[in-house]
Amino acid sequence: MIRNWIFDWSGTLVDDMALVVCATNHVLRQYGVAEIGREEFRKSFKLPYSDFYQEYLPGVCMEEIEAHFRYGFSISEASVPKLEYSEEFLAYIKEQGGRMFVLTSMCEIAFGEQLVDLGMEPYFERTYAGVLDKRELIGDILQEQNLAKEETVFVGDMTHDVDTAHHGGVWSVGVLTGYNHRKTLMSSKPSVLVNDLKELRGLLESGSTLFTSCDE
Repeated sequence: MIRNWIFDWSGTLVDDMALVVCATNHVLRQYGVAEIGREEFRKSFKLPYSDFYQEYLPGVCMEEIEAHFRYGFSISEASVPKLEYSEEFLAYIKEQGGRMFVLTSMCEIAFGEQLVDLGMEPYFERTYAGVLDKRELIGDILQEQNLAKEETVFVGDMTHDVDTAHHGGVWSVGVLTGYNHRKTLMSSKPSVLVNDLKELRGLLESGSTLFTSCDE
């Protein structure tokens, strides 16, 4: 039985893609690199995001890139709404007595502001933000929060999220509401793949056996 839920943030619970693409293009412009569109961004973006930037801006230090990104992020007028069904799903898990956490690569300050502005803070027992490589922290979270691997699932929209779940030996759910397309996300072999959190809730409520084998 799943008792513990770890969520990615961007593309899983909120739609910040317009904002992130805008900030990314601000970075690229600083180095005379052509801007990229939403679909090209979805196809090429990866985590850790340092790998993505080294493809577009080889040799440029991440500290410098992050400074430009934060500025582009701060001046963008793009909004960040909750994804449809996300809060309803969190409320459902809370009603079931589940423990919930966030593990995200997003800047800690920006994440904290979004969390409060969107009114989603009360759902989470603890949040972990500004994590460049989530694989490096998943084990510590399990130990710190006393989470049994077989009772824990990581929900995210990118291969890195699924890879992080594999690395931690927990279940994984891939959602197609964010950055990675179906084929890309499938390549990481999530335990479950759903179109959105509404579909995931429906599967849980139906009594479907979703989690039948777990990475160790």
